[in-house]
Amino acid sequence: MGKLKRSKSNQDLRGGYTTGACAAAAARASVRALIEKQSVDEITIQIPNREWVTFPINRLEQSDTVLCGVIKDAGDDPDCTHGLEIQCKARLVNDKGIKVLGGLGVAVVTKPGLELSVGEPAINPVPKANIIEMASLEWLNASKTLQDTFGLELTIIVPDGEKAATETINERLGLVGGISILGTRGTVRPYSTSAFAASVRQAIQIAKTNGEQHVVLTTGSRSEIAAKKIIPTLNEMAFIQAGDFIGVGLRSAKRYKVKQITVVCMIGKLGKLISGRMMTHVSGYGIDFSYLSRLAHQEGIESTLCEHIASANSGRHVLDLVRDSKPTNFYNRLCKEAQQHAAKYVSNALDVEVILIDFNGEPIGKSRSE
Repeated sequence: MGKLKRSKSNQDLRGGYTTGACAAAAARASVRALIEKQSVDEITIQIPNREWVTFPINRLEQSDTVLCGVIKDAGDDPDCTHGLEIQCKARLVNDKGIKVLGGLGVAVVTKPGLELSVGEPAINPVPKANIIEMASLEWLNASKTLQDTFGLELTIIVPDGEKAATETINERLGLVGGISILGTRGTVRPYSTSAFAASVRQAIQIAKTNGEQHVVLTTGSRSEIAAKKIIPTLNEMAFIQAGDFIGVGLRSAKRYKVKQITVVCMIGKLGKLISGRMMTHVSGYGIDFSYLSRLAHQEGIESTLCEHIASANSGRHVLDLVRDSKPTNFYNRLCKEAQQHAAKYVSNALDVEVILIDFNGEPIGKSRSE
């Protein structure tokens, strides 16, 4: 049988850029304008996936400080941050180095369990590093006198960020006052569209047509990288980033008579699968922490910790709470619960396995005992 090729219509599905990439562009532009004291119409930056991208500058305000704004284009993903202006205000300060602050419309962390400490602005580590890297490219062009005398303070601002955040579960996660500055790649893939769901279906069809009987569904690039290390014997074609459409991947596997599906994911997505929700978008239903608490109790986790799990504010928080409690049985139980729901979702028509990875990509739980 001949090999299938992806249709042009799916290839043309338009991606976009993250809030982090826009912030990095605004930061580089604002530093350039601050140093050169000239207008900046567009700016080219290297985003975290190491592509070079040029952004138009939507706003430039110059005085003793410089404020630049970039409009976020999420492509064909109906993201609540699409169309927001992501701004950076740059100013010289007496302290050496480059400091990144959160301003109006950028959330502040108020609860533990996230990548950031309580009290910090919700600017995640990868985009923060990208902001500093891009600003540094301009700061290196400053005069030696300027570099020896001053440092840079960069404040990220999202004027409509607080309003946009009402469409997310940020507040429930303890992210108060605005949106998060996110993006481990710098690009947005349109996980939320029917067109992307169609591409997941086609990817399953392509894999099966080319002889793959075992397909791995992942929720993003980090989980896919981990999955390839966990199951190195499979062909590239067998690894499919299903994003939030795990259910679409499962049903497509049933339709095309794939024999085995392995789902590799992190705790946030797993927490939703455990409750039988095969659509895991962040703006949808959250994790049922009371249910996780009951499962932890059944797997021998100490009662006080179970109470803390019931009031946790994120999946990461749950991992932090149980890390020192020999939680392997608990992790395996979570995977087993998700596996049972996934198998039921496809009427037990294929073999389903679920693997939980930590935030470093290491496998910490699985539904199938060796």
